[in-house]
Amino acid sequence: MKLPYSWLQELIPNLPPVAELEPIFANLGLPLEGIEDTPAPPAGVLMSTVLRAEAMEGTQLTKLTLDTGPHGERVIATGAPNAVGLRAGTVVALVTPGTTLGDTEYGVRTLQGVESWGMAASAKELDIGESSAGILTFPAGTAQPGTPMRELWAADHVLDIEITPNRADALSALGVARDLAAFLKLEWQQPPAGPAAHGDGEIRVSLPSRGLTIERDPSRKLRFGCDHFAARTVSGVHNGPSPLWMQRRLSLAGMRPIDLIVDTSNYVMLELGQPTALYDRRDVTDDRILVAFGLRQGEEVRDLMGGTHRVGPEDLLILDGRERDIPTVAEAFAQAGQPQPGAGVLGIAGIMGGDHGRVRADTTDVVIESAHFDPVLLRRTSTRLGLKTDAVYRYERGVDPLLSPKAADRVAGLLAECGGGQIEAGATVVGEPEIPGEIAASADAIHALLGMEIDTAEMRAILGRLGCVVAGEGDTLKVVPPSWRVDMNIWQDVAEEVARLHGYAELPETLPTLRVHESNLGASAANDSRQDLRRTLAGLGFQEVVTYTFTSDEEAQKARTEAPGVRLRNPLTADRTALRTALYPSLLRAALAHPKGERVLLAEQGRIFPKGGEAERLGLLMRGPLAPNTFQGGVAGGYSVFRGLIETLAASQGAELEIRQLRGESVPSALHPGIAGEVVWNGQSIGWIGALHPEVAQEFGLKGETFLLEVALPLSGRGWAFRDPSRAPAAWRDLAVIAPQDVGYGEIAALLRRGAGEDLESVEPFDVYTGDQIPAGQRSVAVRLVFRGAKTLTDAEVDPVMDRLMGAVRARGWGIREK
Repeated sequence: MKLPYSWLQELIPNLPPVAELEPIFANLGLPLEGIEDTPAPPAGVLMSTVLRAEAMEGTQLTKLTLDTGPHGERVIATGAPNAVGLRAGTVVALVTPGTTLGDTEYGVRTLQGVESWGMAASAKELDIGESSAGILTFPAGTAQPGTPMRELWAADHVLDIEITPNRADALSALGVARDLAAFLKLEWQQPPAGPAAHGDGEIRVSLPSRGLTIERDPSRKLRFGCDHFAARTVSGVHNGPSPLWMQRRLSLAGMRPIDLIVDTSNYVMLELGQPTALYDRRDVTDDRILVAFGLRQGEEVRDLMGGTHRVGPEDLLILDGRERDIPTVAEAFAQAGQPQPGAGVLGIAGIMGGDHGRVRADTTDVVIESAHFDPVLLRRTSTRLGLKTDAVYRYERGVDPLLSPKAADRVAGLLAECGGGQIEAGATVVGEPEIPGEIAASADAIHALLGMEIDTAEMRAILGRLGCVVAGEGDTLKVVPPSWRVDMNIWQDVAEEVARLHGYAELPETLPTLRVHESNLGASAANDSRQDLRRTLAGLGFQEVVTYTFTSDEEAQKARTEAPGVRLRNPLTADRTALRTALYPSLLRAALAHPKGERVLLAEQGRIFPKGGEAERLGLLMRGPLAPNTFQGGVAGGYSVFRGLIETLAASQGAELEIRQLRGESVPSALHPGIAGEVVWNGQSIGWIGALHPEVAQEFGLKGETFLLEVALPLSGRGWAFRDPSRAPAAWRDLAVIAPQDVGYGEIAALLRRGAGEDLESVEPFDVYTGDQIPAGQRSVAVRLVFRGAKTLTDAEVDPVMDRLMGAVRARGWGIREK
């Protein structure tokens, strides 16, 4: 949250200098993400009064005649969209000739035959805001013509405060000032209060009944939707630009000024933390407002930004007083699928106003809504509709349930003060807000929890400064939190507040007592296994990536993987509309970021969401050479290199790896039909390995060979045991196996390992031959078997093993090459 230092200083007159605030806010639990220095506009920017605004025929420009004070009447030509409608007396910021903004020096220039003396600036051009949609405008009488703008828009510091989700009370200037003053033991001032109401208002308000139960699912209960609603009316408001001081604070806080009525609502939200909504009274039929749940499933509501949303029985709406059939929630479900027109909907409660009832340029009479809504209900509705507004941000975290009437009074007072409106004396306030109840706490329990002694009298003083009412005798504390601290519900919350204001730095440093319960033994094994796998892959040269778990139907089709089955209700983008069913498409996207010809080794441990559940996978990708070519040579890429990396991974995990060639329909559709294998890890099939299919590579824009592996996690390991290395020499035997050409080497090696016994140390291929001596359709695969025992092995010990292996080969239907 952005908060100008000058605004905070107005609420705390003895506020420390801005340079001292960073450690203070950190100790308070509201750390500063940064402090931005905002300079005043240059001296050459003068406040000037509009005398005439005339459209220039045949162009999209407007000629403004301005009273510039000491420079007399001056004319400028501007293409700003809001210039043509400016009224005489409106004040603008004029950049006079010779003034430099950024790298541009402004002067006199001729536009469409009009000699333009300087420029009427936007907020972005003056670097005081983000809006560049039109020139800055201020109400008549804001300043004498020729007044330097820097005298009214002074330099300031903007505090960027990090607000944790539980500290909803700090989402306003008042909330921050209140908390900071309590921490620093300083006096603070309330913002000006609006005129108090006397008697009932003209607006009639009806709230929904409490405890509604949706009969489709009786276990889900809506609380009440809205438990406190205040409405006031102001007539004869002159809507136009808001005053300069208000625009300045809104701009520094990161909000774009729009007009007086809208800016007033936003200003009070930033000042007090209470969102409000203002409606054109002409649209509030019969001066009646009805707060009700959605009338029909699928009813369309058009918001004030032009968007259309389908609401249902669980969504709370603000309706006008026109006659309409209001069903119960049960009836609404029974009548689902019968959409009703959205006319008469003033807004989606607590989220956004509707097109019906919105404030327009000619709005003079307004109805102020200031209410307290159910945070859970609003969060569900806003998430489903994809509407995240500043109001929702506050409501879903918790707004002071007693603040509604005060905020309505403040809005009414500002509209009267700045817009000349007439405030109706009465106000409509309905509902019974729920406020925090009493919390029983013990000083001894707080001491034990915090691990330090704090005097009970200091505890009472701290809680008192926070606005709590503290009763009880001795070490017993009966604490009633203030209405704005909706996060204080149990005695541990009380202890946290005591520690926070006493100072976390005062907590003693003690070593924690570690008591491992039997049920926790091995609890970290899965995480340890993942970390070990990450380290091993990093040692092999793989770079770990973390990608989105989102995909789309189009991407799944390109990658030839299973179509997504889990859809997102509110997708981030059009290409991330569902949860992925395979890992490798994410790796293919990541590989696109690397230049062609560069070595790419990517690894990801992530989750996929195929039909029937959720699974964890390891995905690996290799492209390009393993090592670049140098004058000493390089290491090329290829399937054999990729497979070698996988074999090294298995060896580091103490696992037995077998890769069985896949053929025909068993080949995954994303892989090359001739380079695809099944990964068998410790005798269990866990996934596949191979080369990316050329057509898939073309779909993703990848040129050159790409190799992939995707296997299930966790990888099973084997128990490690120490064994003294044998000092005996090795016994070598060569064996050439004649097998069909479609039999992979892995199948041959697996057969030999199974029959060789414990003394077999390794099996390595060294020759593949096809020729006249080999039958057609077959090939000879020569392997070297290395035997090593605790003592020197004799021929009498090795030869029977070789005879057994040759017998196993022949029993398989293969042959032995004799010469």
